Amino acid sequence: MGHVPRRNRPQRAAHSDRRDPGATAGWARAEAASDGDWLVRTVPGAQAVKVYRCPGCDHEIRPGTPHVVAWPADETGSVADRRHWHRGCWEARARRGPTRRR
Repeated sequence: MGHVPRRNRPQRAAHSDRRDPGATAGWARAEAASDGDWLVRTVPGAQAVKVYRCPGCDHEIRPGTPHVVAWPADETGSVADRRHWHRGCWEARARRGPTRRR
């Protein structure tokens, strides 16, 4: 049998989300807004495996849905302070604010 050359596979891009290169690596970016300083991480749909409730609209964020996770940037913020938001709800929070569950 002769030697069959190996087919080169195209390499994946180092970062699939160009707007937030740290998102796929779990990094957070800092955001300052009128409601405080936040650390925000983008969660790509492929990494969203649980159901969360968005505090902006009070609807579920289903598995496979890209979204953001945000928590206070100060030293008192902890894992318990993280909230999962639809991207649009996060960006509109200054106009709407979080909804209250009844």
